[in-house]
Amino acid sequence: MAEEQDLELTELESTGGGSSSSGGQDDDEIDLGDDFPRSSGDLEAVYDIPVQVSAVLGKSTMQVSQLLKLGRGAVVELDRKVGEAVDIYVNNRLVARGEVVVVEDRLGVTMTEIIKTEKG
Repeated sequence: MAEEQDLELTELESTGGGSSSSGGQDDDEIDLGDDFPRSSGDLEAVYDIPVQVSAVLGKSTMQVSQLLKLGRGAVVELDRKVGEAVDIYVNNRLVARGEVVVVEDRLGVTMTEIIKTEKG
């Protein structure tokens, strides 16, 4: 069984409509007030929120006529090579890349690279 690890939250992204003024602070610093979670224990309210996690092995483009000709045993060539990293999405947002692994009788993904996106 996989060893559990404590995760450190380094960034929260607000989806609300509120605005914040940095008043002379750096662009990366935001005054979140005294109610901002300071530890992982303060985040218990979000632990039960479901998220969709997807691992994309590769992609392919084809015409509908080609798609309709596919049958059992058909092979669809993907745009990735063997051993190339798979993309890991959380709620349709690319967050990491990783490798496919086998855990008992199931497939899994090990994260090898975290993707840091620029705030826009």
